Amino acid sequence: MLKHETLTVRELVPGDIASLRRLLETSEYTYARFAEDELARMLATRPGVGTFSTPPGPLGRIGRGSLLGFLLASSVVPPSAWVGGFGVTWSQGAHFAEHLDLLLPAVERPLAALGTRMLYYSGSDTEADWLKPALEARGFQMVTLLRAYDKEGTEIPMEGNQRVRVRPFTAADVRGVLDVEHACFDQLWHYDAEGFLEVAATYPYFVVAEDERGIAGYQFNAVDFRGGYLVRIAVHPRAEGQGIGARLMAEAIRYFKREQAGRILLNTEERNHRAHRLYERFGFHLAPQRGFVLGRPIAPPVAAP
Repeated sequence: MLKHETLTVRELVPGDIASLRRLLETSEYTYARFAEDELARMLATRPGVGTFSTPPGPLGRIGRGSLLGFLLASSVVPPSAWVGGFGVTWSQGAHFAEHLDLLLPAVERPLAALGTRMLYYSGSDTEADWLKPALEARGFQMVTLLRAYDKEGTEIPMEGNQRVRVRPFTAADVRGVLDVEHACFDQLWHYDAEGFLEVAATYPYFVVAEDERGIAGYQFNAVDFRGGYLVRIAVHPRAEGQGIGARLMAEAIRYFKREQAGRILLNTEERNHRAHRLYERFGFHLAPQRGFVLGRPIAPPVAAP
């Protein structure tokens, strides 16, 4: 059992980055949905808390303690927020659930003050996710299942609508992209204006599809040593059935080919049958594992008497 009298739970600050990186590099008891170069921005802009061991006496009062566990929020678009990362040191692996009990309330308080009412967690495998049972025991419930697809090679079976203009996203496109976002996705998946500007600053490929009425769709992707990731593709309902999704997909595969990404991966909701058909026409194959999303309500802040 944890000795709570030796632990301090406090907000993570940029000065904790080195300790966080060391924990992520040395422990197997971690969950992270962010790249290493995103960590500084997350600590500066998103709620995050840690459990620290503090020595007794004066030394404990002046030191910052040793990081034993952390919990970070990633996307925060009220009323929704997402768990971006959680972990404990190797020595604390047997007690990770106890750290979770300390950290969840501590991160939910600032999230509630921002207007968050649901905290979501996304896992990649319903059968083998190490955090899923512990989260469900703490009030997280199944929200939706996800499909994983992958594609070997960069063949393009169709070109899609050649009348639309596909071009790089600019800051002036935020309003049009938000219109597509709100028309296509449930609230838990939404980016806000700040989120799209962060995507533009951090993702290497972000394009919009433009017709005579304005922005009809968008897409952004990423590449790492494992392959290419088709992160998000969306077409406004007003433009469905016009080959715009196929055009965005063809352009994305060209990008992956330029980047020499021979394998392309993506995730989508189990119920998004229109997207399934598009991916399968482009040669994507359904992967055996099923991803999932859990959600837990966050109570609003208690008003001062």
